[in-house]
Amino acid sequence: MGTLILLRHGQSVYNKQNIFTGWTDVELSDEGIAEAKRAGQILSANSLLPDLCFTSWLKRAIHTAQLALREMDWEQIDCRKSWKLNERHYGAWQQRNKDEVKAEVGQEAFVAVRRGYDTPPPPLPDGDPRLPQNDPKFRLIDPNELPRSESLKDTRRRTLNYFYEAIAPELARGKTVLVSAHGNSLRALTMAIENLSPEAIVKVEIPTGIPILYRFDETLQMQEKKVLA
Repeated sequence: MGTLILLRHGQSVYNKQNIFTGWTDVELSDEGIAEAKRAGQILSANSLLPDLCFTSWLKRAIHTAQLALREMDWEQIDCRKSWKLNERHYGAWQQRNKDEVKAEVGQEAFVAVRRGYDTPPPPLPDGDPRLPQNDPKFRLIDPNELPRSESLKDTRRRTLNYFYEAIAPELARGKTVLVSAHGNSLRALTMAIENLSPEAIVKVEIPTGIPILYRFDETLQMQEKKVLA
């Protein structure tokens, strides 16, 4: 039986400041560091020792995994990283205060993007320094694969591609897998695992620093879900 642990990174400095983060590579806040350590304590208390770990390319997710595993005294496992587990790309809204964006575009348009399934924010224009291809981390990725803006639907496409390519085979082998990622990349996985509709996923919020446990049978059908608060 495969076991999957989903862990949204702890609070980031942008979360604390109410700023759209997306692919902006910001650090954890002090509270986020504490949340990551508590996640490790929760996993230890439940005797959940991952066989391997997956994270995005963004340091708030990487550091959350590192802090949790250090707290567990379980740092010897492999941790594989992929940009396909990155947070949703918030396009031209990235690095902007959420309340200011809402005042600018109006409540209806704001909610359609923020909580909707297939409505992306405005894309980044040519030459914008926030474009992923301007970040050295992504220099070896085909620029045509890198987003300028994403809906949850777009995020789901790339995240599930990686899940079935890299994570699902480990679960099929009966491994215990920790995935430290982001609110929207984890919502995308939750949507697929629980077979949720676009209407249902709108209401799903992934809390920071709280492990979510799934157990699967040999055909990767979900048998159990538990929020380890």
